Amino acid sequence: MDQGPLVIEETDAGADLVRRLNSSFPIQAAFWVKDSDEGQWYLYIASDQIDDTNLRQAYGEVMRLAGQMATPYLDPFQVKLVSASDPLAQAAIDIHRRFPGTTATRFGGRNFGGMGVDGAYIYPPSVTTLTP
Repeated sequence: MDQGPLVIEETDAGADLVRRLNSSFPIQAAFWVKDSDEGQWYLYIASDQIDDTNLRQAYGEVMRLAGQMATPYLDPFQVKLVSASDPLAQAAIDIHRRFPGTTATRFGGRNFGGMGVDGAYIYPPSVTTLTP
């Protein structure tokens, strides 16, 4: 089932959620991935402070913040929280290193962090960094 392209309203809503979530725990990477098998876009948020002991609490925070945002462009069930050591997170961090800058990077390859993908949209580090 092809969900279609990722639209700017979704990427903007995702960036807003990432910024809000960063006040609860530091985010090392955030990116949308369209899984080749499922054909749906998912927003991955990676933090070195996410692990099995606090995953449920972190998802609770996602639900709370998404509820506050009240946007039709972000379904909290499309959000996947992962450790910064996850292979997908490491692929996004590697892209940050290779292509530093202030704009998002679109990835059109077939393999991203060991996952077959139809595409990826990697937020720049400025989205994941808290600003005073």
